[in-house]
Amino acid sequence: MKRWALLLGIMLGVMLLFSSAASAQGEGAKAEVFAGYSYIRANPGFGEPSFNMNGGSASVSFNPSSSFGIVADFGGYHAGSIAGEPVDANFYTYLFGPKLAYRNDRFTPFVQALFGGIHASGNGSSDNAFAMALGGGLDVNVTDHFGIRLIQAEYLMTRFSSETQNNARISAGVVFRF
Repeated sequence: MKRWALLLGIMLGVMLLFSSAASAQGEGAKAEVFAGYSYIRANPGFGEPSFNMNGGSASVSFNPSSSFGIVADFGGYHAGSIAGEPVDANFYTYLFGPKLAYRNDRFTPFVQALFGGIHASGNGSSDNAFAMALGGGLDVNVTDHFGIRLIQAEYLMTRFSSETQNNARISAGVVFRF
């Protein structure tokens, strides 16, 4: 638990650093829409082997200021095999939280802390659990209204059956700004 408190404290410090530097940048887009490919490295615990999931994610960010946003993030991921055995496993995430960005003409680095849930299904069963994603990314600004998200890397924690699963999520795609 102390690890998570330390990690959250570091992220909040970085967010505050970005927000104070970005406040001098002027007004940015009031809303952003991201859509792209996502990869999850799932670590289920319970003595089960880790496995890969591929899918997509989309998010909408409402930005009351140039440095602060409120994000709604949704994703769907699929695994066709685990440890060489065929499966039909699916994850669906729904996460919400704050985002801090440092905006300039060429790049937009950001950090975010998202909280919500995950729905897992496969082989005739399903379950819902708490989920949290902590991380950030880097957008390359092609125009004022279009960008490319080079990377979004996050620690994705899930909590199935009172056990914590420590996963990683990597995403890339396009960003539209309004």
